[in-house]
Amino acid sequence: MLGQVEREQLKSDLILPWIIVIMMLVMLAAAIMACHIAGGQLQQHLPHDQRELIRTILYAVAIVTFPLTNLIRHIQLRLNQTMPGDKSAKNRYLLTVTVSAALIESVGIFGFVMFILGDDFNTLYIFTGLSALGLFLYRPKPDEYYDIVEARNAQKQE
Repeated sequence: MLGQVEREQLKSDLILPWIIVIMMLVMLAAAIMACHIAGGQLQQHLPHDQRELIRTILYAVAIVTFPLTNLIRHIQLRLNQTMPGDKSAKNRYLLTVTVSAALIESVGIFGFVMFILGDDFNTLYIFTGLSALGLFLYRPKPDEYYDIVEARNAQKQE
């Protein structure tokens, strides 16, 4: 069991994972700003039927992405605790957060793609909002990291 002082020290290990999540949010905001600033020049007006088909497919992919990301994250967290090797808990957790954030960021990119294909801001906001929600859900969590550290420490003591 980690003491309070050790937990505070381990919080500093979560700075880089938080920076990654913040950078993903900045990229979402940059996409929205780019669409507002240069929207007319960016858009390629595909026929409505084709856009509707692509939008439907991307919504389905987005819906599947959330539980798939949750499953992948769960597997990674368990592997972080049990896999032998030299990688530190900090590096293992950083990879887990990066993979989760990248998968969820793709949902926001769908909105940008649909905007470029001629959809309105509504679709952009929906996909971006879903992506931001996913980044919140799969943010770095100290308890997950502490569990990895404790499991790694227990393995070293055996």
